[in-house]
Amino acid sequence: MMEVLRRLLRSLGLQPIAEKRRFKMDAALIDYVQTLAEQERRPPEELAADLLASGLERRDQMYVAAHCWSRLTPREQQVAALACLGYSNQQIATKMVITIETVKSHMTSVLRKFERTNRSELRQSLDGWDFSEWDK
Repeated sequence: MMEVLRRLLRSLGLQPIAEKRRFKMDAALIDYVQTLAEQERRPPEELAADLLASGLERRDQMYVAAHCWSRLTPREQQVAALACLGYSNQQIATKMVITIETVKSHMTSVLRKFERTNRSELRQSLDGWDFSEWDK
């Protein structure tokens, strides 16, 4: 299986810099990848490459979302969090003691900073984030 990993890393343009920095997969992970590959009738190398690419893509998306979040004002963050929790504009306005127009203004700014067109896309960008603290 180490040869599978070496080929995977080479296909991604990566090579170990030093022996002590080598990536190692434990036996359980190797077995899991092989089992999945058999179930999907795919070569283990191909499956491992897809899994690694998906993981790296998700990580990149998380960094982009965190960067966009850091550009929001505290009030924009609160509006975004409440919107992701499913609150309507009216509910957000009531909870934050602001007008609906102010909520809409904050939401427009949030969507612009995230380069999204609607709340659904914003929720996708922040999927997996825990906004429970904003719900109190």
